[in-house]
Amino acid sequence: MIEYPKYKKVLFCTDFSENSDCAFDYAFGIAKRDEAVLYILHIKSVIPRWTYVDNYMTKEDWDKLKVTMREDIDKKYNDQYLSQIKDKNKVKTVTKSGREDEEILKFVRKENIDIIVIGTHGRTGIEHVLLGSVAEKIVRRSPIPVFIIPCKKKSGRDKSK
Repeated sequence: MIEYPKYKKVLFCTDFSENSDCAFDYAFGIAKRDEAVLYILHIKSVIPRWTYVDNYMTKEDWDKLKVTMREDIDKKYNDQYLSQIKDKNKVKTVTKSGREDEEILKFVRKENIDIIVIGTHGRTGIEHVLLGSVAEKIVRRSPIPVFIIPCKKKSGRDKSK
């Protein structure tokens, strides 16, 4: 009989979309099964034009905006994920800024993550060509297993209906 690997550190990547929500149950289930630490990671995209904000906003206004954005992300962590977890001792939320695939892989190496769980948008055709897929980039470059979860509702596999 083959024994499945036990994971000590599970990384769940979220953009707070419906697709991410579909993947959360899998990430949480793996972490709970293996008594692992569950990292919930959100990457804020860097918008190049934001570097010009200094020209139009005072430092005080910019600082207020950053606090508001942080509070919004914290609320999303709580509303969408943390509110579903009774024992939060083995859950860590992390927010980074940058290019999603690069920041995820940096985090994986820094924290010695054992498995990545990520949802996919399921883009096809020209949309996929133009926008690409963070999940696809992760799979191509990841040094560890990646568990990609399609959204059940979009795939027609939603059994709640």
